[in-house]
Amino acid sequence: MSIGLIGTKLGMTREFIQSGQSVPVTVIKIETGRVIDIIEKDKRGYSAVKVGYFTQKNSKLTKQMKGYFTKKNTEPKKILKEYRVENTENFKTGNELGLEILKDKKFIDIKSKTIGKGFAGVMKRWNFRGLRASHGVSVSHRSHGSTGQRQDPGKVFKGKKMAGHMGDKFRTILNLEIIKSDLTNNLLYVKGSIPGGKNSTIFVRESVKKIKRKTTLEKFNEKNIKTEAAKGKKK
Repeated sequence: MSIGLIGTKLGMTREFIQSGQSVPVTVIKIETGRVIDIIEKDKRGYSAVKVGYFTQKNSKLTKQMKGYFTKKNTEPKKILKEYRVENTENFKTGNELGLEILKDKKFIDIKSKTIGKGFAGVMKRWNFRGLRASHGVSVSHRSHGSTGQRQDPGKVFKGKKMAGHMGDKFRTILNLEIIKSDLTNNLLYVKGSIPGGKNSTIFVRESVKKIKRKTTLEKFNEKNIKTEAAKGKKK
């Protein structure tokens, strides 16, 4: 497992590649992480690195966490994440980790919390078609209809799609393409949309799957080469 990053979603915009093609992107402000602790395999049975993100006020800490950060001799952090690594020799307490981790990476995985929709009916939540608009249906056009069976089993099964709380859940999107990285301003431009509203916390990691898919820029370059070759043949 590799070290991940945490950022804040700033919103959506678009980037133009060399051909002039417009690519929709989500902009993520990456937070610089600090190595708080290094966990050795001898003590806990596995090797890991504990990284802290986002500065936290001392007044908002519990007594236990105040003691923890004082012991580690570091400023308080809002989020602590533990990443398992094979070799801890490359990390030292106090090291800062930023966008350079994703250098030369083409695809990433993103985890974030979806926008909460509150209590939603089945048509909005599960895309039900609802009941009929006529022929005896009265004041229940958007209801889910029957949910159970007969006397046997005489209950509604767990997991039945019904009205209820929608959104506000963590979702992971795999294999998102990196369009551009701005190391100066710690900005990451990712192709397409990602879950969550503006200023929501985004968890970023290197893509877990091996991807053979070509990037947008590679497709453009390949198309350009084919076009030039076709023009040469005509001449």
